[in-house]
Amino acid sequence: MFKGENMKDFDVIIIGGGASGCICAIFAKNKYKNILIIDKQPKLAKKILVTGNGRCNLTNIATSSKYYNQNIDNYLKQFNVNDTLSFFNKIGLEYYFDNEGRVYPISNSAKSVVEVITNEIEKLQINYQLNSEVKEIMCRKDGFIVETDKTNFSSKKLVIATGGNSLNNIISCLGIKSKVNVPSLVSLKINSSKNLANIRLSNVKTSLIINNKNVYSELGEILFRENGISGICIFNISAILSRRHKFDGELHIDLLPNYTEEEIYNKLLNRKKINSPLNKFFDGMFARQIGYEILNRAKIDENRLSNKLTNDEIKSFANIIKNLNFKIKDCLENNQVYSGGIILSELNQNLECKKYKNLYFCGEVCDVDGMCGGYNLQWAWTSGAIIGQNI
Repeated sequence: MFKGENMKDFDVIIIGGGASGCICAIFAKNKYKNILIIDKQPKLAKKILVTGNGRCNLTNIATSSKYYNQNIDNYLKQFNVNDTLSFFNKIGLEYYFDNEGRVYPISNSAKSVVEVITNEIEKLQINYQLNSEVKEIMCRKDGFIVETDKTNFSSKKLVIATGGNSLNNIISCLGIKSKVNVPSLVSLKINSSKNLANIRLSNVKTSLIINNKNVYSELGEILFRENGISGICIFNISAILSRRHKFDGELHIDLLPNYTEEEIYNKLLNRKKINSPLNKFFDGMFARQIGYEILNRAKIDENRLSNKLTNDEIKSFANIIKNLNFKIKDCLENNQVYSGGIILSELNQNLECKKYKNLYFCGEVCDVDGMCGGYNLQWAWTSGAIIGQNI
């Protein structure tokens, strides 16, 4: 229950001081004088610091609906990549484009992004209360009441810009339709990866196989962990799995995608001449742990000499190199985003709730999730700016 009637009143309250909440506040300041951001973190935009491995992949010049779980063209038309870059240029961020179309601050530090955002919020004298957890939201005819663990606030307009599943219990009480939140852009738990822990492989082709069908393939870098596997292409595969609400299937890894199986066979056949123990046969070709993995899967004694290999054994090596397979068992912790959230059909083109006037949702709380490459942050900028401009 709400404690007393002693409340501070604002024109707009934004719950969530992340990327979407901050840009929403900055744009809304053009129309409203009294704005409050509430966040449970000790600093504004804290989550931005871990994006892009600490570099902050702001956006991607290739942004389109094909990189998301659904068509968001109507929103991208209102605030697109060029609008995002123009905004950051205006508030002082210098940035550059990499060969994949990703956009990073020229400092290669996410701190630069956080600094220019917080500088703008300070300059505009936007109010914020940190280290505050929202306990309840009440919708009234004349506005909203937000109860936190410290103080109660009221406002005529309310924006919910929290991360996925942060306010699930509170939002569900409002009767707004949403999809279950599932971790996305996350490392995957696989069978038999302990012996490969900390091995990083570049330029490998990783495919997701479900019911014997290739659902998705991507060329890139992977990193084996003690109980799983990581890397951008793995994160993108996890996004597909999260939308299915089921982390299963198989990973097929092609260690040498630029070579056919026959070409690899001929290379290995030639390596017989080195006449080394098999536990060193793949040295100079793969990390030794990968070599051990190939030998174990081929069930060949590592103490034999390479000149004793049969043609069939070499064929089995070539096949394993082109098809290093792992069973997906689950996802691991520390996901970058969540799949699921408020269904877009519950909101109008300005992301205002159809059921409750003056209630808006933006960012990860909406049922919009993208692949790796700056797409999720672009949705944060897009959705936050749309609300800030139209609220």
